[in-house]
Amino acid sequence: MRSLSFLLPAVAALISACASTPPAAPEPPAALLADRLFAAPTERISTADVLTMSDDMKRYLKVDIARQLRNKGAQTGLLEALYKHGELKLEYDATNTKTAAEAFAGRSGNCLSLVIMTAAFAHELRLPLRYQSAYLDETWSRDGSLLFASGHVNVTLGRRIMDAGTTYDLNPLTIDFLPPEDLRSMRVRDISEQTVIAMYANNRAAEALARGRLDDAYAWAAESLRNDPGFMGAYNTLGVVYLRHGDLALAERAFDRVLAQEARNTRAMSNLAETYARQGRGAEADATRTRLAAIESVAPFHFFNLGIEAARRSDWLAARNFFAREVERADYYHEFHFWLGLADWQLGDEAQASKHLRLAMDNSTTRGQHDLYAAKLDWLKSHLKERETSRPAGG
Repeated sequence: MRSLSFLLPAVAALISACASTPPAAPEPPAALLADRLFAAPTERISTADVLTMSDDMKRYLKVDIARQLRNKGAQTGLLEALYKHGELKLEYDATNTKTAAEAFAGRSGNCLSLVIMTAAFAHELRLPLRYQSAYLDETWSRDGSLLFASGHVNVTLGRRIMDAGTTYDLNPLTIDFLPPEDLRSMRVRDISEQTVIAMYANNRAAEALARGRLDDAYAWAAESLRNDPGFMGAYNTLGVVYLRHGDLALAERAFDRVLAQEARNTRAMSNLAETYARQGRGAEADATRTRLAAIESVAPFHFFNLGIEAARRSDWLAARNFFAREVERADYYHEFHFWLGLADWQLGDEAQASKHLRLAMDNSTTRGQHDLYAAKLDWLKSHLKERETSRPAGG
């Protein structure tokens, strides 16, 4: 199961680059907020209940798995109940980021939602835990004209002790959705619970942004910064909100804030270049894009976009080659497989078309995507079967 965690929006023109001279001292978060420019949000904006246990969750501990917790210990019992034996039948679904109670009620969620749910159970059982952000290659997805970079976060249950400056874990159990072999070589850093809650709010901002709800997106980005003023993802999201809202000076300040702390942050570079371009500052935009190109030689979705252009010209051979290049460097992304399968179909390679439609379905991150690809795969199978049965005998 592929895991997504926090979303960092980046505007679609992702061949872009670096920052202007960073400010001498970072601006405090409040100085970058402009509540007056936005209407009241259309939904409740709060992180107060992110880790709150529902009555059903408490009943699950006290009744459904009480014996398992007693017999195997709270730590192992909880891990096995939630993930190993699949009693909850949890389903990965990246449609929305959920609170602990929402993830439990729906038996589904993205990586961050399921980490939050696990942490809420651990708190209720008084289990020590820590959150970890992993150093992994970013994974990319898109929603309309927005591109999203996804990081990775997990949670470890277990107590730590200190001995002569060295930290030891006592019987740690890490809850993750990556294969065990990936976990062994994974480099991680501990993050605070406030950062995790800030990630939750930032995800909600990104999801509102993708739906065009700028007032909600702004409110969630501001809530993320209130939880963790040092979380750079929220500044980038805030900058994208300002950019979409037409507040270009504020967008520039937000992206400069990121780059003052993370000089090689390609998302903020890309967005800053776009901001310069919209301000008519072409030389600065070009310089920023040149600096970005030195860090990121090929932008995310570059070959995909070329493939789409080729498909529009009905040049399906060129399209297939471009889509294949995206699959080669990002085989986790469902849409690349779908378009590669479509190109194969147009070129008469039905076996490869079927293969990539199945891979698109297997790599889908929402129930809606899965059902869509399943329907297309069923149609293809039905079409092939119908054609086979309509052939003349001995043909």
